[in-house]
Amino acid sequence: MSDDQTDRNTRPSPEALLEQAAQEGRGRLKVFLGAAPGVGKTYEMLNQARQRKLDGVDVVIGVVETHGRVETDLLTKSLEKIPKKRIPYKGRVLAEMDLDAILQRKPKLALVDELAHTNVEDSRHPKRYLDVEELLAAGIDVYTTLNVQHLESLNDVVAKITRVRVNETVPDSILDRANDVEVVDLTPEDLIQRLKDGKVYLPETAERAAQHYFVPGNLTALRELALRRTAQRVDDQMVNYMRSHAIQGPWEASERVLVCVNSRPGAVALVRYGRRLADRLHASWTAFYVETPGVRGLDEMQRDRVAEALRVAIRLGGQGVTVPAPSIVDGIIDYAHANNFTHIVVATPQRSRWAERLLGSATHEIIRRAGDVSVHVVPDQLTRAMKGQAPPMPPAATALETALDPKAHAGSLVMVAVALLIGLALQALKIGPSNIGLVFFTAVFMSAISYGLWPALLAAIVSTLAYNFFFFPPLYTFTITDPSNVVSVFFFGLVAIVAGILAARVRAQAVATRDRAAMMENLYLFSRKLAGVFSLDDLLWATSFQIAQMLKVRVVILLPEGESVAVRAGYPPEDELDDADVAAAKWSWEHASPAGRGADTLPGAKRLFLPMRTGRGTVGIIGLDSDQPGPLLSPDQRRLFDSLADQAALAIERINLVADIDRARLSAETERLRAALLTSISHDLRTPLSAILGSATSLKSQALDPEAKEELVVTIQQEAERLNRFIANLLDMTRLESGAIEPKLELVDLVDVVGSALRRVGGVLALHDIEIDLPTDLPPLRLDPVLFEQVLFNLLDNTAKYAPAGTKVRVRARVDGNRIHLDVRDEGDGVPPADLERIFDKFYRAQAGDRKRAGTGLGLPICRGFIEAMGGTIVAGNRDDRRGAVFTITLPVPLQQERPA
Repeated sequence: MSDDQTDRNTRPSPEALLEQAAQEGRGRLKVFLGAAPGVGKTYEMLNQARQRKLDGVDVVIGVVETHGRVETDLLTKSLEKIPKKRIPYKGRVLAEMDLDAILQRKPKLALVDELAHTNVEDSRHPKRYLDVEELLAAGIDVYTTLNVQHLESLNDVVAKITRVRVNETVPDSILDRANDVEVVDLTPEDLIQRLKDGKVYLPETAERAAQHYFVPGNLTALRELALRRTAQRVDDQMVNYMRSHAIQGPWEASERVLVCVNSRPGAVALVRYGRRLADRLHASWTAFYVETPGVRGLDEMQRDRVAEALRVAIRLGGQGVTVPAPSIVDGIIDYAHANNFTHIVVATPQRSRWAERLLGSATHEIIRRAGDVSVHVVPDQLTRAMKGQAPPMPPAATALETALDPKAHAGSLVMVAVALLIGLALQALKIGPSNIGLVFFTAVFMSAISYGLWPALLAAIVSTLAYNFFFFPPLYTFTITDPSNVVSVFFFGLVAIVAGILAARVRAQAVATRDRAAMMENLYLFSRKLAGVFSLDDLLWATSFQIAQMLKVRVVILLPEGESVAVRAGYPPEDELDDADVAAAKWSWEHASPAGRGADTLPGAKRLFLPMRTGRGTVGIIGLDSDQPGPLLSPDQRRLFDSLADQAALAIERINLVADIDRARLSAETERLRAALLTSISHDLRTPLSAILGSATSLKSQALDPEAKEELVVTIQQEAERLNRFIANLLDMTRLESGAIEPKLELVDLVDVVGSALRRVGGVLALHDIEIDLPTDLPPLRLDPVLFEQVLFNLLDNTAKYAPAGTKVRVRARVDGNRIHLDVRDEGDGVPPADLERIFDKFYRAQAGDRKRAGTGLGLPICRGFIEAMGGTIVAGNRDDRRGAVFTITLPVPLQQERPA
């Protein structure tokens, strides 16, 4: 054995570890399982609960049914009871377990009797086992009781044994997830004696039970079922323990069971058999339905059977899959081989022996083509489960019954009549019957293509009769004298029927393909529409409209708002939620699970609420409603809804992420500006203030000669002017951002404005050589002289900071058509290419060599704001010889010149 194999054998199973991790934070569930009522499940549960209380555990009774048994009632006296909730129902007041009170009390252990109990209508959950699920999710341990006949997968088996169908069932997954299962066992003789002693039922009820249910054979079989089911659960726990602790063992090969669902009445029983088979094999399993072209001929009852079978499969812990295929056999075999199934479960064929010889048997064909896959053929008696149930109608008869569309058959007869008229016309032209037969073939083909199989068969039969009646001697009678004509008519009819069947099959496949193509086209267009939507309101409206149109339902979409959810869109828009719908929507949001109509939680609501999920969690809730009775969505519609909801959820998350990114970017920019402002203030305010304070202190405290005093006074003046410029820049930037800048435009001479700015900046540029290159024929410009002078001052002040002393600063203007360009050039280090645009951002200072120069980072942003307010532009660049920066201001020349005053 290699090192890798050894490492794998000693490594715990990831699946087992994940199962253990899923239990973190959940309560523990212990099920007291019995073979029949009266074995002592409740008594044993109470007895163990009393012991836990003596050990210091906080125990409460959620609900316990003593059924008048004195010894059981005595055990409840020492335990705290949560009062039951009173619920009015059809003129009476019924008592149910108060789930909210237990959750609020939050004990360590809650006792919940009769797990399979059905709650009163309008309760939060229709079944008590769902109440237990919520308690476990809240971290509360639960003790509960259950009889084996209430397990969903064993429902048909128990019905066959006892001749009694139990309507209250519990999914096997509840028992599979139980941490402990304890069988409370009694021999049949002891249980029957308890029944006679009145310890199970009242006398009159006990007498009926002893005659029908409590007979030794039934009790022995039920006892065996309970022991087998418990042993299976214990075996599963042992395997999980060994895998999670890397204990080597003889692991069974991976088995997979495929249960083939049909539209017959025994479909649900077939699914239950598949679940039991999968349990025995420790295998995963899937309920599978093949959607052939003929599925359009099924009536609503047959469709409901298929949908119910797939729903039961999901409830029992399997998968429900529907796949389109040309034929049932092709779909089953291809799917089984492609997904590595090792067992196929099918029902016995329903056709007669002669029908199987003529049309074949899907079951026999599956067995022939299965290869290495085991095929389990379930007897029809097992799927019916109970004696006395009438056998199901053969599919052909049902399909024939549903295919009697008067309009379609009338259309086929019209086509045959038209073919007859054409044939009679051709006969008048001396054209033989062999050619006239092609006209009737055309009618059969057209009927099959237009109306389907059964109208096409009618057209084939009527065409054969008309062909014989009108075109073979003796005419106008069905008698045929020539034997060769008998052969012609017989094969004409046979070919017409076969041609009609083939054409109808092609039509059905084309219709099914067209429907699926239309659905895929709608999904594609919906995805494109979502990709182009950037507004959340538009996205929600498009989603609600698309779902409503494709599923034929009313839709509301709710998004989180505070601690709850609120309606953000719907179709039709005026739809409103009542209190029951609001409660269901809130529960669905909080638990990320379906709620409302047809769901396991708050089924009394008008709508079904389904969560929209992404990898990050639930982003919203969709509510569906329809006037049609029964389940809102079939399995096919549910898969279509999931596709639409997933696309919508991703689009909502995309919009939310964009909003989050924008907020993060704004927050980061705000933080950067705040830090830059604090840095600028701390430096540009503190530095001149320190210089002023130092000079003033020296003037006051020391006896200085006149020259030293003059130097200190000049320093105070310069630093005060620097401080004034900083405050002015802050005020100018504030005015720009608030939109308070309104330039007072007038025609001015550019030479005058430049000269004024140079005089202001003379002290700053005292150590630089200034070169002015302004043509004498420059046209006047329409601008605000005060703002433009401030722009030039900021540019020249910036040049003084970055250009070394002794270098040249050049101010040049040139005319370019209807625009004037004014350049300010220096001989410094220039501007890094990456910073040519960023230097106009607030508080941003470019690198000068290997460090940043002093400054607020506001001068250049103010320049751009003022220039753009006057209708011009300003850009930064570097000289061609890479010896300094160039700032270029571009201003438009007024169209109609006026002489400046």
